[in-house]
Amino acid sequence: MDHAAPDMIVVAAAKVGGIAANMAAPADFMSDNLAIAHNIITHAARRGVKKLVFLGSSCIYPRLAEQPIQEDALLSAPLEPTNEAYALAKIAGLKLCEYYRRQYGHDFISVMPCNLYGPGDRWDDPGAHVIAGLMHRFHLAKQEGRPSVTVWGSGTPLREFLYSDDLAAGVILVLKNYSDERPLNIGSGDEVTISGLAHLIARVVGYEGIIAFDTVQPDGTPRKVLDSSRIRALGWSPQISLQAGLELAYADYTSTRSSSDRISASNR
Repeated sequence: MDHAAPDMIVVAAAKVGGIAANMAAPADFMSDNLAIAHNIITHAARRGVKKLVFLGSSCIYPRLAEQPIQEDALLSAPLEPTNEAYALAKIAGLKLCEYYRRQYGHDFISVMPCNLYGPGDRWDDPGAHVIAGLMHRFHLAKQEGRPSVTVWGSGTPLREFLYSDDLAAGVILVLKNYSDERPLNIGSGDEVTISGLAHLIARVVGYEGIIAFDTVQPDGTPRKVLDSSRIRALGWSPQISLQAGLELAYADYTSTRSSSDRISASNR
């Protein structure tokens, strides 16, 4: 960064993971994400970067926020305990952008996406997010002929998912057309239960076994859908449905696995 002079920066880097990963390593999730936000944002300010977009997360909002969640719900009530460390680090990054704008006039803005998925996801990572993790598990279960797959929680929480290309289009739009200290939500607006999502992924993968739910494990936030009316007013809207996005994601997953298998075979 000391030798670079970019005009614009999009801070998409983060240490991320699902409920299990967040619960197992809260110190890592907080310290790593604080370091990412602090290092990039402060160096961008020092180098005179003209525009910076910091990507946060819908996890920044209170666990029981009024739905759909508006941007002004931030810091209005307690966070979801299972990902509090990650959320606090993202809030710190958002606020750092806000304060650099307020104190020095830097055009730093923040965008808060809902749950994301798409090509290039961390499919077989033990700490993967829900779509990548379930897709990998259902694929292996289909290959190995397993009669059932167990999913954490009750299956009842409602979630909102956005395909990565739709997020990218939104980021390009705000780079060109948005300048304000208030963060912008970006989400599909479509909700699905975790149970419904699991069955949809199983159909896309072609897994026909039983899907069981382990209700001893935590659900996380009961409902989380963003109010994305402000970014929609700028002219953005999602173009890829959940069904179509999952099919594209699974095509990438199988292609990635085939490439990995070929590399492994050639190294034997």
